[in-house]
Amino acid sequence: MIKLIILDVDGCLTDGKLIYSNDLIESKNFNVKDGLGISTWIKLGHQVAIITGRNSSIVEKRAKELGIQHIYQGIKDKDRILKELVNKLNLDFNEVAGIGDDLNDFNMLNLVGESFTPKDGVKEIKEIVNKILNYNGGEGAVREMIDLLVDSNKQKKEFIAVWNIY
Repeated sequence: MIKLIILDVDGCLTDGKLIYSNDLIESKNFNVKDGLGISTWIKLGHQVAIITGRNSSIVEKRAKELGIQHIYQGIKDKDRILKELVNKLNLDFNEVAGIGDDLNDFNMLNLVGESFTPKDGVKEIKEIVNKILNYNGGEGAVREMIDLLVDSNKQKKEFIAVWNIY
């Protein structure tokens, strides 16, 4: 069973575009469906971590909104952080899923039990992951990954029940 999801930000949680205004204020677009999927995953008692190569106060704000407790920014060696987190949470790598879209995610994705990339991930990542998603980064790829993990965890009813549908 997958208990921890590792998320890259730019190109997975966002479309990967970095937008700066004249006064150097950064802007990012997040998909609300990804957010609902993440917050519901957490409500099921699972963990989520962001491991990203860039630093952004916007990412920190979004993570707090969603209840993500493990946030690592400005990370060049993502696999090192992943190993430390898995050890800290007393998990096995086969209990971890990850999503990444570019070369800096390569080593990290090779460690996790289930690996994903958005439809627009780079060729080298597409060659190593378990699943290439149908959506581009920032357009619902993370939600698609979560839906697949919920199904493989056999938690569909619990996932939907969080929103009192049944």
